[in-house]
Amino acid sequence: MTNSTAADGLKVQKWDAKFFKEYIQENPFKPYMGTSSNSIIQIKEDTVKRYQTITFALVNKLSGAGVTGSSTLEGNEEDMTSRSFAVTVDKLRNAVRVAEMEEQISAIDLRKAAKETLKDWAMEIGAQNRILTALSDINGVAYGSATATQQDAWLDANADRVMFGGTAAAAPVALATDAPAGGATNDLSATLTDLTVANAGWDTEGDAAAFLSRLRRKALAANPKVRPIRVEGMNQRYFVVFVCPKTMADIKNDKKITDAQVGVALKQQNNKLFKGGDLEWDGMIIHEVDNLSTVAWATAGAASIPLAPVYLCGAQAIGFALAKRWRSVTESFDYKDKKGVAIETIDAIEKMIFGTGANDTDTTKDHGVATGYHALISTI
Repeated sequence: MTNSTAADGLKVQKWDAKFFKEYIQENPFKPYMGTSSNSIIQIKEDTVKRYQTITFALVNKLSGAGVTGSSTLEGNEEDMTSRSFAVTVDKLRNAVRVAEMEEQISAIDLRKAAKETLKDWAMEIGAQNRILTALSDINGVAYGSATATQQDAWLDANADRVMFGGTAAAAPVALATDAPAGGATNDLSATLTDLTVANAGWDTEGDAAAFLSRLRRKALAANPKVRPIRVEGMNQRYFVVFVCPKTMADIKNDKKITDAQVGVALKQQNNKLFKGGDLEWDGMIIHEVDNLSTVAWATAGAASIPLAPVYLCGAQAIGFALAKRWRSVTESFDYKDKKGVAIETIDAIEKMIFGTGANDTDTTKDHGVATGYHALISTI
């Protein structure tokens, strides 16, 4: 006997009216944003005036010995050198359009979904991804778009704040010069190729600890030095180190670091820089960022081993120029048959670079970032 079956079009269907969004990490850089020069990401906002360029200023410290006793001070005043970094703002926006008939036959509220996904896009693509891009920039040029000449010139100028490898047993790869030489005496791609698991992989206790401590010392010895963040009420200074998930996994395999975490959470409960899941080591707070990718360095290293960047950040690492805050806009099209939802801002996010030469913008350097590269051990 054959059972009668209903045609597919006649079958009762029930859809869940709720919708779920793809997971994205809450903006991991939000706690480090502020308007003061003590912020890792310094925000300069002016939503009233009309302009295209916002300038960040730096006043260098005095280095003279001064005068003593009855020596004449008049005529022996010290020059207070100032530097500028100009950022050009631009409009950034995205939108979704929904037809009335699609809303009619959809079980979920498409316009509500559009608004929420646009907010997520603004947080992920519009904020954190642009900050990550800025951290890897070569003097304002995206790392993947920089020519070999631009990369080498960047490394030559920033050799005192860039480190390649280094483990408990092996020193970092030596550069042609660790002092800015004013010319392309260093080779970025060749130095990355020199990295191996032996000199850059953290597979032994103390490897990650040694690498991070060396990078910190290099940042403090740089000229000008990368300035740590002062934490109010704690009388302490910290750097914040941004790493990818695989790098964090390698760090957690270093028993020297994990053993040091006993009591850290309690000690850091009043530290606004310290968040859940962070690690502390040698004056550094290590923070994992989901979207920090290793793709740009995936084919470098000896035998094409995967490499990852480590960004040690101090004060004024990133400049966030804001001329217009994010706002949503709605629009009707085609005799109101279609509804559009958009989100837009006018801003710019760039790594702070200030001149160190005779003139204002001569021989620019990354101001608040020390960059390290290591060979990944973790595969998942």
